Amino acid sequence: MAQPLVKKDDDRDEEADYSPFLGIEKGAVLQEARVFNDPQLDPRRCSQVITKLLYLLNQGESFTKVEATEVFFSVTKLFQSKDIGLRRMVYVMIKELSPSADEVIIVTSSLMKDMTSKTDMYRANAIRVLCRITDGTLLTQIERYLKQAIVDKNPVVASAALVSGIHLLQTNPEIVKRWSNEVQEAVQSRAALVQFHALALLHQIRQNDRLAVNKLVSSLTRGSARSPLAQCLLIRYTSQVIRESANNTQTGDRPFYDFLEGCLRHKAEMVIFEAARAITELNGVTSRELTPAITVLQLFLSSSKPVLRFAAVRTLNKVAMTHPTAVTNCNIDMESLISDQNRSIATLAITTLLKTGNESSVDRLMKQITNFMSDIADEFKIVVVEAIRSLCLKFPLKHRSLMNFLSNILREEGGFEYKKAIVDSIVILIRDIPEAKETGLFHLCEFIEDCEFTYLSTQILHFLGIEGPKTSDPSKYIRYIYNRVHLENATVRAGAVSTLAKFGAMVDGLKPRIFVLLRRCLFDTDDEVRDRATLYLNTLGGDGAVVETGADVKEFLFGSLDIPLVNLENSLKNYEASEKPFDINSVPKEVKTQPLTEKKAPGKKPTGLGAPPPGPPSTVDAYEKLLSSIPQFANFGKLFKSSAPVELTEAETEYAVNVVKHIFDGHVVFQYNCTNTVPEQLLENVTVIVDASEAEEFAEVASKPLRSLPYDSPGQTFVAFEKPDGVPAVGKFSNMLRFIVKEVDPSTGEAEEDGVEDEYQLEDLEVVAADYILKVGVSNFRNAWESMGTDFERVDEYGLGPRDSLAEAVNAGTEAVPPNSRSHTCLLSGVYIGNVKVLVRLQFGLDGPKDVAMKLAVRSEDEIVSDAIHEIVASG
Repeated sequence: MAQPLVKKDDDRDEEADYSPFLGIEKGAVLQEARVFNDPQLDPRRCSQVITKLLYLLNQGESFTKVEATEVFFSVTKLFQSKDIGLRRMVYVMIKELSPSADEVIIVTSSLMKDMTSKTDMYRANAIRVLCRITDGTLLTQIERYLKQAIVDKNPVVASAALVSGIHLLQTNPEIVKRWSNEVQEAVQSRAALVQFHALALLHQIRQNDRLAVNKLVSSLTRGSARSPLAQCLLIRYTSQVIRESANNTQTGDRPFYDFLEGCLRHKAEMVIFEAARAITELNGVTSRELTPAITVLQLFLSSSKPVLRFAAVRTLNKVAMTHPTAVTNCNIDMESLISDQNRSIATLAITTLLKTGNESSVDRLMKQITNFMSDIADEFKIVVVEAIRSLCLKFPLKHRSLMNFLSNILREEGGFEYKKAIVDSIVILIRDIPEAKETGLFHLCEFIEDCEFTYLSTQILHFLGIEGPKTSDPSKYIRYIYNRVHLENATVRAGAVSTLAKFGAMVDGLKPRIFVLLRRCLFDTDDEVRDRATLYLNTLGGDGAVVETGADVKEFLFGSLDIPLVNLENSLKNYEASEKPFDINSVPKEVKTQPLTEKKAPGKKPTGLGAPPPGPPSTVDAYEKLLSSIPQFANFGKLFKSSAPVELTEAETEYAVNVVKHIFDGHVVFQYNCTNTVPEQLLENVTVIVDASEAEEFAEVASKPLRSLPYDSPGQTFVAFEKPDGVPAVGKFSNMLRFIVKEVDPSTGEAEEDGVEDEYQLEDLEVVAADYILKVGVSNFRNAWESMGTDFERVDEYGLGPRDSLAEAVNAGTEAVPPNSRSHTCLLSGVYIGNVKVLVRLQFGLDGPKDVAMKLAVRSEDEIVSDAIHEIVASG
């Protein structure tokens, strides 16, 4: 049954919703469609039935091939009616049914007749339908009529032909490009909509020719675009030309900037706004260039039209991210919008003020926002909270009033995402503003007393365990934490036990008290809580004496787990109980990835590894199992890392080969995944001859040939090299595929006995320094960074040269780069060969209009590794 259309009467909210389509069913409507076959057609009834059919189609109801064909043929009979309203419904129905090529022939003659009709409504709709359902063959027959329609005096007909051309350009570009003269003439039309559609089509025809687009924009910016719609479109094309010109010229001049500035004085509001927005979005826009655009946007802030106020404040909000001082002149106007009836406008006004306000205006803004918060939805509240967090980081001396505000709204009603945004903001302020630590922790403790969200409670407890022991009086938090053991669910109780243990480990004077509390937890009803209490009592010493906690205990409690949890889970499942304890160092540290695939003949692709099943085991597990089963490599030790497959052949070649680099402490094994894509050939004794003359530190020690490589059946051959232990040796290797080829009889599938030795040149392969770094995530980067210490920290700055945007310079990071950002930080973690942990903090910033600078800070457990990371970056 089709879903009812919701239609609510504001004055009678309690009454049932009404829909004219309530309860209609496809079968019943198809029965009604027989009315199309009546000798005496009832236009009104036929229109009602078509309306129901269109409703069903738009609700996602599917028609079988037979049903669609029957409806289509029935609808075509309605062409005999002269009723204009019914004819329009027929056009819409034919477009929605999307008839097949055989069915199109049935209506083509009727539509072509209507296309040359004296009734303009018939002509316009017939053009739209024909261009929607026709193919290239029929299009050439009606092309002459379409060209005439483009320059037709009736704007409805001309617009129909132009819009059809825009759609046809996707499927028949060569035909549409022949209409350039007619479209050029239509651009000069006095009809607003015709000029708009003509400009859109002409630009699409020329969009791949930069010089042609420049000429188009240059000719139209002299004042020939009369339509406001066309003018808005022209502004967008002009902005595109300015951006492309800025990429290709070194001068500071902007072509066509005067045109954009002139559009700010246009009589149409949409043109004024489009020009103002275009100016604010120019790359590297200066304050002088922004001033006229900001001025007109400021006028829109006091407009009586909500859409103009919204458009202006949203644009100013974006400008405030990169040029806050340019927007400060609008602050008085935006303050009046805080009480705007439209909550979206009010929210944008507040967040913009928070970005542009100065330190002296903070308290006044907070008073205004307090009354405002209760009137808006959670999604808007989150935006305000994030803006307040940014303001606090900007003016850290105001942390007390801003923190109090966050604390107050944290205790008010709100959903999970809203409360999480507040808690996250308080946590960030505690970490980045030392003076805010004790105030913020106290607010979190107050909130956790009444928190209804388990996730937030456990996260706050975890954070308390890290930051609480570092405060001047850690004992005052114990009461709040221990209350969770009595008053919360099992998950939160378990989190509270862990937090208590962290206080005991970090604050030796609290250890006796913590031991008493943990012993009480031994009688909890939940297994997890009891197990944790037992574990921590044994870990901390058991007797509760006031002694210094060992470094290994602190590492256990506070150290980050540098092993993917899924790998740990799989290793524990595979562990068989024995006298030998479980060794956590045996758990693979490589982040689990999707199963790798090799290149092979089109249509089918072999799986990597020869091949591990695409099931639960991680890729590194499968590789390690495969290599350990080969006697030549069994004594190489633990596999450190396996690379992604590197292609050594071009696509569509006779033989497809890629290679995986397996890194061990003292060896490197190349696994060549080969596929024979020639059906008439069988390859035998397949090997890869590797020339290591450009890799001086490597010496070949073993190889494993592939005995047979039939068509479409992937196989592997291996070559192993020895290198100095623990040394990140690099080098370049030349590869030659050598094999014996035997012809295969297509009729029997049997290969000839005699074969011919042949060779096939492969691409070169390089082992680079990055091959010795394994990506390993950390659960809490900040804690890992601080615990690593500064003993082996290396910091340096690098210039990355000119870039279109900061996002282009950042190709790895913890999150996407927000638009118009002038700085960004990436946090990276991993393990260097030799099991040396490495943490990297990359800070990107714009140095001037386009130049990007990068500050690289590396911390590791070995100064040689820290220096090596910098050498890798410096060498490009």
